[in-house]
Order: sequence, then structure tokens, then C-alpha cells
Amino acid sequence: MADTPVADESFAEESAAIENFKVIDKTITMSRRELVTGLASGSVVAFSGAAMSGCTTNEALGRRQLLLVSDGQLAQLAAQSWTQALQQTRQTRDPALRRRVEGVGDRIVRAADQRFPDQNLTQQNWEFAVFEDDTVNAWVMPGGKVGFHTGLLDIMENNDQVATVMGHEAGHVVGRHAAERYSQQMAAQGGLALANVAMAAGDVQNRGLIAGILGAGINFGVILPYSRKHEYEADRLGADFMAGANYQANEAVRFWDTMTKRSGQRPLEFMSTHPSDANRIAAMQSYVSRMGYV
Repeated sequence: MADTPVADESFAEESAAIENFKVIDKTITMSRRELVTGLASGSVVAFSGAAMSGCTTNEALGRRQLLLVSDGQLAQLAAQSWTQALQQTRQTRDPALRRRVEGVGDRIVRAADQRFPDQNLTQQNWEFAVFEDDTVNAWVMPGGKVGFHTGLLDIMENNDQVATVMGHEAGHVVGRHAAERYSQQMAAQGGLALANVAMAAGDVQNRGLIAGILGAGINFGVILPYSRKHEYEADRLGADFMAGANYQANEAVRFWDTMTKRSGQRPLEFMSTHPSDANRIAAMQSYVSRMGYV
């Protein structure tokens, strides 16, 4: 696929865009109990003018992000949904499929860790599961919990294509995209503090929304797609991780092109949460070529 100026400009916009938010400059690390107590006493305010300074910079993205929660907090929220997924959804009994996904996952995580050692990715408790589900889908939760459906693996032609999805999902983790959209959603709804109170109180309505933001909507019927910017960033990072793990990054272009065509013939759940179009695929082709990953 030939490079196009439109694709290059689009990719540059997505990679370089800066969020025009002013937020608390340090990640909130209080426990839920401490947060609820602080709210009750008035010592904790979700958005205080005195506390508002700048956004957190994510070196992997080269831009600032609105981040009101830590990776540890999100991983804690996601852990329960991951446990439920393992308990409620049948996993494959095929040891070859499990070894395939785990092997690719381990290589991608190591490559990502080598590229961004400050994120300590190999110190996270990454888990990879293959679910017996005919739907064409895969997803990741904060804390490195990755689920592949057998329906997706069935249409993958090689491990390079498995690495395409694995790298893309790892890109969302490195990009801290779940934390960013969580923070944006909570800012829009009045602040993180109110969300934490809802979670502490077991608020089912908010629980579903938060689960969707985390990527855990498989259990709640709510999955929020990543933004166009997030998808471009995860594509770019995924290609970097594929190359670092000695996979053929140009297979990513072929995989996403194939998935887009399949989605046109029959709606795919995976494409509803990972939207793709001609511009995105062209941008991916341009990046892979420019980096010499062909």
C-alpha cells in the first residue's frame, strides 16, 4: 500500500496532539477508605484551584496526558473483573493455543520493557488467557491481563499476526490509555473522587461504566472503544514492540486490512472496540516503512 500525505499528516496529528487540561500534578494514591474519609471531612477536593498545575508527560507517547489515577489503582480495579472472566468464561483446553499466546505475549512484553525500562513492564504480573469463544475479539486490562478469543486465533495466519494484536494491546498499556480515558470520563462527571466513592459503595451503575473504561466490559456488557488517537498510538507502539521481538511488523498492515474487510462483510466485535479505516491502515503502512520494519 503506497504512502499518502493525508495518512502522514493524520498520524502526525494523532502522535503530537497535546491535551489542553490542567490537573493535579501528582497521581492520587490514597486508598478508597482514605478517600471516602477525606471527602466526608472536606479535606479532599476533587479539583482544587491551588492543586491544579500540569499534565503528566508520557515519554512513550511524546505528549502530556490527563492522569488522575495510578497504574496500581487501575490494576486493582481490573483484577476483580479478570478473576470473574477466568471463572465465568471457559478457557481453551488446547495446550498448543495457550503456549502460542503466552509465548508471543512474553516476547512482546520483553521487547516493550527493553524499549521503555522506566515502566517496569516485566515486573507486572502479566497473564494471558485463551477463551473458548467464537467471537473475533481480544482485549487487555490494566495490570497486563490479556484475553484472546479462539475465534480470533482461528483466522490468524501466523504468529506475526498474533504479535500484531499482542503488540497493539501492549501499546495501550504502555500508553496508559485506560488511565487516560478513565480520568477524562471522571473529569467530565465531576472528578475521580466521586467515582472512587461509587466504587467503594459498590455502585453497580458506575461499576459497569468503569469496567468498560478499563476494558473489562466483557463481564458487564459495556465496552468503550479507544479514541482514534489511542488507536494510532497503539499501532505505532505495537509495531515497535513487534520489531523489537523479531516479528514481521509489516504483517500488522496486512492483518488490519484483512480485519477491516471482514468487518465490512460481517460486523465483528473486535472492530467495534478497535475501529479501523483506510487512513489508519495507510498511516500504519507509512510508519512501518519509515522505520524500516519491512
